[in-house]
Amino acid sequence: MHVVIACDKFKGSLSALEACQAIERGLGAGVTVEHCPIADGGEGFVEAMVVAAGGTKVTAPARDPLGRPIEADYGLIDGGDGPTAVIEMAAASGMWRLTPEERNPRRTSTAGTGDLIRHAIEISGAKRLLIGLGGSATNDGGVGMASALGIRFFDETGAMLEPWPDAMSELASMDESQRIALPEILVACDVDHPLLGARGASAVFGPQKGASPEDVEFLDGVLGRLVRVSGGESQSLTPGAGAAGGLGFGLLRFAGAQLVSGFDLVADALGLAEKFSRADLVITGEGSLDEQTLGGKGPAGVARLARSFGKPVVAFAGRALPVAAEAFDGMFDLSGYGLSVDESMRRGGELLEARVAEAKGLLDDLVRG
Repeated sequence: MHVVIACDKFKGSLSALEACQAIERGLGAGVTVEHCPIADGGEGFVEAMVVAAGGTKVTAPARDPLGRPIEADYGLIDGGDGPTAVIEMAAASGMWRLTPEERNPRRTSTAGTGDLIRHAIEISGAKRLLIGLGGSATNDGGVGMASALGIRFFDETGAMLEPWPDAMSELASMDESQRIALPEILVACDVDHPLLGARGASAVFGPQKGASPEDVEFLDGVLGRLVRVSGGESQSLTPGAGAAGGLGFGLLRFAGAQLVSGFDLVADALGLAEKFSRADLVITGEGSLDEQTLGGKGPAGVARLARSFGKPVVAFAGRALPVAAEAFDGMFDLSGYGLSVDESMRRGGELLEARVAEAKGLLDDLVRG
């Protein structure tokens, strides 16, 4: 039996690669396996792309969401027409960079993501950028990123504004004449939220970043002002403009980027279609399988692609809700071991291996039809 394992991360427990390895151990002898760690543009995106293409990681100076100096990594992949840089916005601008007490989306900025973009172009000579969105601590509409690339923002007196929402509430004009030249930029984005309104960046994601109801109203107003001043009405309505606190919009408006499916980008780089065509069984999974899974997250993309080749596909998860079951031919979770959530996460690899071993007979039956 030939099995392709295409797993996303089990957040807080296992990386995508570690999950693939645990599943392989659970399958035991007599099975040939291909590992394909996947990501949808969020955490693990750089790792998945660098592993797929045999690239390297580059460490660069940047700023965290509060403007403090840090070092952050991005990936670099050789190409025929020059290097491609792979950047996770969360590397510099992610929630993980802040303590819970420091979270303040009125004050945080994507400047660090702009630092990485600039380093990739000016120091590493990148001719193409792939940028993954997700896990942001910011709600600045991408103005921090834009400022790092040379765009300046002013109030009505002509004073230059700091690139975060509290200051941008006074925005009256902008100057793009000093923006650096940018190559092709593809943005991996698997959410379809617009920038503004009830489904926008502030309303949907702001509370996760520490925004009160009053903050949400303020932030949405600031982003609306940014749209008007920048003439970005059409970009603000683009599905995905609201991703990563509006960085989707910022990359569209200020960097001429194109938003694409994160899963499709990774699947193409990994050659998943060719691998699935040769498989007897495809196994996927991530930490939680729920209603969001059906909306396009990695495992659902794996299932759609596997089924297009008529291949059975099963999923393993730390937590699996019945609503997600329709996407797969079999779905298994790690509940039932009588452990707390913390203990289950700490022992994730061990439990995942055991659950796969327990399900081996059912997997054999699926392959036999």
